[in-house]
Amino acid sequence: MLTLLEQIAADPDCTAIDRLAALVDQLRPAKSARGNVASAHVRTLTALLQGQPAYAAALRHYLLRVLSKRRHTTLFTDTGILPSDGFFSELFRRLSYRVLPPALDDVYLSDCLDRILWSNTDFVWMRAVGTEHWLTLFDVIVAQPAPTDHTLAVVDLAERRSARLEMLEAIQVLSYRISAMGLEPALVRIHPDLENFESPFLVQNVEVHQFLDSALAQLNEGVPATEDAAHLLVMLEQCDDVITRIRKNALQLGTSVALTYLLVRLSQSIERLRRILSIIDLAPHPPDHTGAAQRRDRAVAFALDLVQAHNQKYALRGLFADNIHLLARNVTENASHTGEHYIADSRSEYTAMLRSSAGAGVIVGFMALLKLQASYLRAAPLIEAFLYSLNYSFGFMLIHVLHFTVATKQPAMTASRIAADLHVQDSRQLVIDSLADLIVKVIRTQFVAVLGNLITAFPTALVIAMVWVRVSGHHLVSIDKAHHLLHDIDPFGSLALFHAAIAGICLFLAGMISGYFDNRAVYTHMAQRIARLRSWRRVLGPERQARVAAYIEDNLGGLMGNLFFGILLGTIGTLGDLLGLPVDIRHITFSAANLATSLVALDYQLAPSALADACAGVLLIGLTNLLVSFALALFVALRSRQVRFTKGMSLVKALLARLARRPLDFFIAPKLPGPGREVEP
Repeated sequence: MLTLLEQIAADPDCTAIDRLAALVDQLRPAKSARGNVASAHVRTLTALLQGQPAYAAALRHYLLRVLSKRRHTTLFTDTGILPSDGFFSELFRRLSYRVLPPALDDVYLSDCLDRILWSNTDFVWMRAVGTEHWLTLFDVIVAQPAPTDHTLAVVDLAERRSARLEMLEAIQVLSYRISAMGLEPALVRIHPDLENFESPFLVQNVEVHQFLDSALAQLNEGVPATEDAAHLLVMLEQCDDVITRIRKNALQLGTSVALTYLLVRLSQSIERLRRILSIIDLAPHPPDHTGAAQRRDRAVAFALDLVQAHNQKYALRGLFADNIHLLARNVTENASHTGEHYIADSRSEYTAMLRSSAGAGVIVGFMALLKLQASYLRAAPLIEAFLYSLNYSFGFMLIHVLHFTVATKQPAMTASRIAADLHVQDSRQLVIDSLADLIVKVIRTQFVAVLGNLITAFPTALVIAMVWVRVSGHHLVSIDKAHHLLHDIDPFGSLALFHAAIAGICLFLAGMISGYFDNRAVYTHMAQRIARLRSWRRVLGPERQARVAAYIEDNLGGLMGNLFFGILLGTIGTLGDLLGLPVDIRHITFSAANLATSLVALDYQLAPSALADACAGVLLIGLTNLLVSFALALFVALRSRQVRFTKGMSLVKALLARLARRPLDFFIAPKLPGPGREVEP
């Protein structure tokens, strides 16, 4: 370290970045997590400079020369702020730069950081050093007297003025960007008041010009500043308020990846402008220099944040975390609205759910028949996958159109509904009793839906197999095929539960797809767009076209979710065969239908133990379907709402108490109280 300081002192006019990079290498510990070692290195450098004032003065002059020869603006306006290219362009850019880094331009300070802070974990040890140690080091460097040589003194003054001008230019650039983004049609569409009233995104630019005029007059002419940042900061607060209202409106009007990306970028730009203003405040210093001390602390914190943003500029996790939140919130919000229809509160709703799920079981029985027939065609794998997908998709969409219910489709919806109940915007305090009551309703609704599917899917498949024998003279499946179907649902002798978990993942994805298309239908005004189709108007007529348009907008999510769910179920098994992987799906209702078909094919000659294993397999497959899809949907819903649930034991105790007091409530909906009667809480 001392040798390096001697080299810097020997050539103070050097502007190469290599010596600064070498100095940082001396401070960097072998492992970034060893912050105590880094702190010791910083203290050692501070002690050396305190003991050798000439080296400190030379280092000060060298740093000023290095900084003055580079452009700082992009560091302040781009590092840590999303570019204007869009989410997917930025995603592909980060992926490509992780494989092949971009070329660097030594003129820009932001590019020089790639040579100075080349480790992606530099921000870890730099934060561990602590603000007080960095400030002590900077004080030793900055406190050195100006050079006695007149030429060097003039150069130092010019270089310090250049650095200040760069920050003022960054303020101007950020202000223009905020104004431009605030005028984007996507924002105006969600928040029309931006057209009716004076936009704070434009007013802040006026305030910035007044602030910059005052700052430049102070810098160039030495006159006292006439403007401070107070009015500008107020306008930035109003900009934040508008963004908050836009986010709230987007929950009802829908959102898109582009809108989410724009809101994140706009918020980042406003916060960056606010932080720079907090560092170069033009207000006079108070007598005790409290304001100056606070600005020094904020400057160090800002510098460390820039270092972290630079280290993580190619990270993918941060990009997804910043942008997917609002979109995921919208998807789960739409799913939660749908989930309200999957929760039976009263005895009448409970009975309606039983009828609805029973209707779905009948259709599933015929879907199982069609799948078996498609398997006998011995078609090419991709053709077979297409036929399976067509069967599943058409059947599930028909179930949706007829307002029937498949039990396993519920968890992805009800999990979002539970997450909505968990989310309390003001204090996020959870009412355990009400949450336990909601979960009890969900459990009994799941129970009756599964019951309704099974009590019709099994008999329907049984009757179909029996009729098939009467009509055709042979069984629907051969004896070998029957044993194969039974083996597929064996929970102990096959991968049935693993395949059931895969089906649970497909159910979760279908729920998210459903919520996504519901969001898109609202965001794009699907009904109005369909109403403008003249070809449909000529065929359907205006009134019928309006009804069809409204139906599509209200049910697009459900239809597309069922379509993609069918495609997933129909293709995963074929994909596993093509790749040689043990990948397939098992679904409770189809497993029950296959069990019925196998019983008929074996003339009911099945050992009691084998029958017990098959029945246990059907129930365990269903339980796995439900648990996997529910867990994934609840996890995403909680993350999208930024809810951290920490009262799990309290909830479990409340559920156990409810189970001990009124166990039937977990399986049968209570009757509504009549006049003058009360229901036990």
